[in-house]
Amino acid sequence: MTKKINLFANLKSDFASGLVVFLVALPLCLGIAMASGAPLFSGIIAGIVGGIIVGYLSTSHISVTGPAAGLTAIVLTAITDLGAFDIFLTAVFIAGLLQLILGFVKAGSISNYFPTNVIEGMLAGIGIIIVLKQLPHAFGYDSDFEGDQSFSQPDGSNTFSALFNILDYIQIGSIVITLVSMAILISWDKIPFLKKLKLVPGALIAVVLGVVLNEIFMATGSALTIGKEHLVSLPVPSSFEEFKAIIIAPNFSGVMNPKVWIIAFTIAIVASIETLLSIEAADRMDVQKRYTDTNVELKAQGIGNMVSSLLGGLPVTSVIVRSSANSNAGARSKMSTIIHGLFLLVSVLAIPVVLNKIPLATLAAILILIGYKLAKPSTFKHFWEKGKYQFVPFIATLLAVVFLDLLKGVALGIIISIIFVLKGNLKKAYYFRKEEYADGDVIHIDLAQEVSFLNKAAIKQTLNHLPENSKVVIDAKDTVYIAHDILDLIHEFKTTRAVDSNIKVKLKGFKKAYQLENSEGTQNNVTIEHYYDAAKRVMVKKEVTDEEFLQEENGK
Repeated sequence: MTKKINLFANLKSDFASGLVVFLVALPLCLGIAMASGAPLFSGIIAGIVGGIIVGYLSTSHISVTGPAAGLTAIVLTAITDLGAFDIFLTAVFIAGLLQLILGFVKAGSISNYFPTNVIEGMLAGIGIIIVLKQLPHAFGYDSDFEGDQSFSQPDGSNTFSALFNILDYIQIGSIVITLVSMAILISWDKIPFLKKLKLVPGALIAVVLGVVLNEIFMATGSALTIGKEHLVSLPVPSSFEEFKAIIIAPNFSGVMNPKVWIIAFTIAIVASIETLLSIEAADRMDVQKRYTDTNVELKAQGIGNMVSSLLGGLPVTSVIVRSSANSNAGARSKMSTIIHGLFLLVSVLAIPVVLNKIPLATLAAILILIGYKLAKPSTFKHFWEKGKYQFVPFIATLLAVVFLDLLKGVALGIIISIIFVLKGNLKKAYYFRKEEYADGDVIHIDLAQEVSFLNKAAIKQTLNHLPENSKVVIDAKDTVYIAHDILDLIHEFKTTRAVDSNIKVKLKGFKKAYQLENSEGTQNNVTIEHYYDAAKRVMVKKEVTDEEFLQEENGK
């Protein structure tokens, strides 16, 4: 059972970990909103809702919910296709409703049916997309973020061709800040004396230094100064009424648009999968080894997405980066994620002017490193070493995600995985070996523990290719179940094909009937009594050696 804990029982450690997660989440919320082509404020709203609303409703003690890098490709494409952010919010609301339904129908175990190599391929593809989309910001080319959709390629061009536009919009100050930010992010966990400051995330240091550098550029009148158009642009409300006015509400007139429903289903499926995978990882990180009710989690995520959309926020999922930071900072209960959400709310109300000093180049550096971690070379190497059955679905998913879209990529990866599973299953139907003796060779076909109709083609091909005048032993002593189709095939081979080709066949270990239990405890019997005449020893209960078989056949 899930152990119930008083949320205020570990307030000291949860407060400290909540502060750390807030420092990690703030630049990520802004950066993911930027990568998604959405208003930056929507990323903060999603973080607040994920922390406070989902954090309270969830039964997970460690996981943190917020806007996810895994959804950036979907969100970016969806906003472009729909042409309006408020209509996109309608799709997010419907997606939340679908997740709520999934929770009620107990679909929490769905993640068990998605191969790891496909999920890793999806994440690697998303990582590559993030890197490609953020490179222009790293060089100071931010026109797509300001409303110009040239980088979204509605004219038929693609991301790769658009990258060449960077050369016409290079901003040296942005490049400097990008390089400095990346140097901090890469070295923060590697330099010994910096490890003492592990509770302070490198992303926060990169953001602070990026702001400080640009302020110095401005104060000295340097040509490296980054203009306002290359900085974060959050609305600065001076009253609660102004704060309410900047919140974008969903445009529910889009509910009749088929594209809205397609996007909603896509977000619901992908967000649910990413959440369930993150929850599984978070539960493993929990030092108290508590587990999360995944069906309750889907309900919490659904409500979170519905609330986030009503407030103008991005879709949310449980996210592993923030969950990992939460665990490493010593979180003991879900109060930590609630506290991080409260910190986000206070920051957007109290220091929006400070947040608007953050260079977009710094956020781009953070996201490029995130993209690299999702698609790092070691992941490619890992699946390559596992062989083609693991690598091909992985790389196919990755390429399809990058060049087509996320849903098609995952579908392609799953289809290829299923084909490989079926192919592998066919090969494991039996073990083929030949043993040489003075009186002749004996071919052994040892059937596997379970032989289904899927193995029919492989067994049929093997039997058809047996040479004339050969001696064959088909051994089923270790077989628990043989499908009716396979028994038919073996019977037809022995009585027809073997006779015509002078093939001597010996059957070992076959039962008179095979029973397969189903989930209700009833039994389906597959009988072979009417196929074989026990008097003719077609079915052989005793063990017969190859020598006895040869002597018997040679004596005839």
